[in-house]
Amino acid sequence: MSSVQPPTNRDEWLAISGDPIPSETATAWATTPASGAVVSFLGVARDHSIDRDGVTSLEYEAYEDQVLRVFSELTSEARIRWVEINRVAILHRVGVLAVGDTAVVVVVSSPHRDAAFEAARFLIDTLKATAPIWKREDWSGGSDWGLDAEAIQSSNLRSPDETKSVQNVAS
Repeated sequence: MSSVQPPTNRDEWLAISGDPIPSETATAWATTPASGAVVSFLGVARDHSIDRDGVTSLEYEAYEDQVLRVFSELTSEARIRWVEINRVAILHRVGVLAVGDTAVVVVVSSPHRDAAFEAARFLIDTLKATAPIWKREDWSGGSDWGLDAEAIQSSNLRSPDETKSVQNVAS
C-alpha cells in the first residue's frame, strides 16, 4: 500500500491505503505560501445508495499500481488545464469502511479559488469514472459488488476520445 504520510520532495501526494485517510494532514500539506485557495473534497461512506437504504458498511478493492498510474495521469492533466495549481493530493482508502469513514480525499491548492475548485472537481469526477476501484455495499438484506461509476454530466470531463485514452491506462 502507498504511504499515507505526505511527501517531502514532491507537489503530488497520490496514495491507496488500508489505513484511515488523514484528510486534515492532506489539507495542511497542500497549503503553501503561494496558495490563496485550498479546496478539499472528502468522499464519506453513507448509510444509503441509489434505491437502497440501510447500508452498514462499504468495502473497496483496487489494483494499486494501476490506480496510482491513473491518479498520476489525472494529476498531469489537471496541471495542463490549470497551470497555476500548486499541490495535489489524491488519497483513496481500500478495505472495509464503516458508515462515516472517509473513502477518498482530493485536495488542490492554487493561488486562486477558481483553479482549485475546477481542478478538484475534475479530479474527483474523472477518477470515479476511470480508476479501477471496486466497491461492495453491505446492508441488512445482503451485499453487492457494484460498479462505482455513476453517470457524470460535467463540462470539466474529457471528451470521449480523451476518456478512452485514460481508460486504456487503467486496463
